[in-house]
Amino acid sequence: MSRIFHPALHACVFVTGAAFAVATFAKTSPEDLAKLDGPLTPMGAERAGNADGTIPAWSGKWFGTPPGVEYTPGQRYPDPYASEKPLFVITAQNMQQYDARLTDGEKALLKKYPDTFRIPVYQSHRDFRYSEDVYKDIRLYAANTTMTKDQNGLKDFPPVAPFPVPKSGVEAMWNLRFASKIEGETTTYDQAVVYPDGNIAWGKVKYTIYGPRSADPFDAKSPLTAKTFFRQTIMLPLSDRGTIITGFEMWDQQGSDTRRTWSYNPGTRRVRQAPEFGFDQPQGPGGFRTVDDDHLFNGSGERYDWKIVGKREVYVPYNNYKLMDPSIKYTDLLTKGHENTQYLRFELHRVWVLQATLKSDYRHQYAKRVLYLDEDTWNAVAADNYDVRGTLWRTNLAATLYAYDAKAFYSTSVFYHDMISGAYYADRLTNEEPMPVLTRGSQLNEAYFSPDAIRSAGK
Repeated sequence: MSRIFHPALHACVFVTGAAFAVATFAKTSPEDLAKLDGPLTPMGAERAGNADGTIPAWSGKWFGTPPGVEYTPGQRYPDPYASEKPLFVITAQNMQQYDARLTDGEKALLKKYPDTFRIPVYQSHRDFRYSEDVYKDIRLYAANTTMTKDQNGLKDFPPVAPFPVPKSGVEAMWNLRFASKIEGETTTYDQAVVYPDGNIAWGKVKYTIYGPRSADPFDAKSPLTAKTFFRQTIMLPLSDRGTIITGFEMWDQQGSDTRRTWSYNPGTRRVRQAPEFGFDQPQGPGGFRTVDDDHLFNGSGERYDWKIVGKREVYVPYNNYKLMDPSIKYTDLLTKGHENTQYLRFELHRVWVLQATLKSDYRHQYAKRVLYLDEDTWNAVAADNYDVRGTLWRTNLAATLYAYDAKAFYSTSVFYHDMISGAYYADRLTNEEPMPVLTRGSQLNEAYFSPDAIRSAGK
């Protein structure tokens, strides 16, 4: 689904929100598209490295499995950087030295857990790329893509970066929503809420998503062009076991009603439409995160005003192959207070800082969200969520890697830290589950995501 960027804003240079405050419905100009073959990468990131060489220039030299790496589809992805050691480790004791390159959430975690929370920093890499078809689609369709008048839908767009050179926060938000380029995924995720005393509440879901790419996105006869389908079956906790949720998101519609969702209740054996599914509805064991916390942000952005705060160089989770390693057991990863960060890999990357402020006529658990978007992929790699008092409530870290079979960047484990209660939630865990199945989408079909399908599956 997508990614993006903006002109030559340098890493540590902040741009005022006023420069981006006015939403634009204009198509990407020929002048901006020309930059994708010059100072910008095909996805819209700055092609050059940073001034001190700690962020390399984008090479995009690897497509699929890297040279010298032995990989068979269906296996875990071998780590192409397995021999590397941390360049240094950030702790509560030396964090002032790295203050300019930390998020507010990372600083809060270092201060809250001064004896245990660590940020191991490795050499930065920008080696992987998407297919030439993806890059061609961006150049072709971004010239025509616009938003609907209410900004809740897109017109004339493909499922790749709709705004590779964003001029407003809402355009950047749309790129974030399309940031996962995985067309089909079927996997079983373990989930865990780890309480301050170390006790764990477990969850488990079977999850399938289908975001097909049409050969002709402008063909109005293609019903799949502007839809992403989803289906999940809850296996744990036992109180919700057997519940099935299915539906689809429409990208080309105006208004608030852009998602269709149905739920199968195993107690009543009935399927009902669930129009309330989305936004801050609780999800996961204990309802620890919201529906739109998925991938750090998911779904409609209509409840917020969006602003690009600027662009920064930040230490963020990156190339986290170790987090899918079955040799790492949950007992080792899920330690008290926070995840065991010795299994995480942080790199210095340029990120867009995207701020969402709750509109006065809407409600949501989070009054403000600050999302850090990787410039090379447009995935959200970190997020800070604030309550109505302006207090940092949850700070979240999302680990990603490049999936050799899907030839796209993929989210692995995501950690949601409650800075008030001291509990945290680990999502998308697969270490002790079968390897996720990532496809080109052709192996799935729309009927699998219908109300009739979950009614039959629930019997």
